[in-house]
Amino acid sequence: MQKLKKGERLLLLKFVCAFAWADLEVKASERALVKKLVSKLELDADEKKQVDQWLAKPPRPEEVDPNLIPRAHKKLFLDAARQMIAVDGEIDDAEREDLDLLEQLLA
Repeated sequence: MQKLKKGERLLLLKFVCAFAWADLEVKASERALVKKLVSKLELDADEKKQVDQWLAKPPRPEEVDPNLIPRAHKKLFLDAARQMIAVDGEIDDAEREDLDLLEQLLA
């Protein structure tokens, strides 16, 4: 994760937040995972504010375009998405479909 550039760190968190919203509810465990990632990625105050906005209101679909994911970081983004949908102990159909689609688009 430390190899990610500033824009890539925010893009990762945008995707993670979008997956948190897949079931239309951001649970406490999902918020905790986002906060853990924010800490690992050492975001500045403005970046943290942006992430908080994505937790309050999901990113627009056009903002989470898989084509924006750097080729070198596809696995990292997929792993983060998998971690997000599993963190609450429940994987519903919408979450599974979103992950399957992301995997197909990144293949």
